[in-house]
Amino acid sequence: MNFICKRLEQYTAKRQQEVLIVTVEIADEQDEIAVFRGFSSSLMRPTAFDADVPVLPDGAKILSIDRIASPYNPEAPRYIQQGLSWEAMQALLSEVGV
Repeated sequence: MNFICKRLEQYTAKRQQEVLIVTVEIADEQDEIAVFRGFSSSLMRPTAFDADVPVLPDGAKILSIDRIASPYNPEAPRYIQQGLSWEAMQALLSEVGV
């Protein structure tokens, strides 16, 4: 799963005009993770200060991915695409070579 997180971070490093909001399930609890300019941060739980600690742990299940135009405003997000599956996101990752 850490590999998946790294790929999403690399994607946003290459497409800096986008923010990804990844809805995941971790140990039967839902979480939302923002990925922007090569970094990931949980929107619902504390994120470790150590960048080597994965925000997406092994065993996490990706439920959906939203592509949002930056800057990200949680009050009024400007969606590019909503509800992407991991499979659909992989095609976009391939487009930018990550």
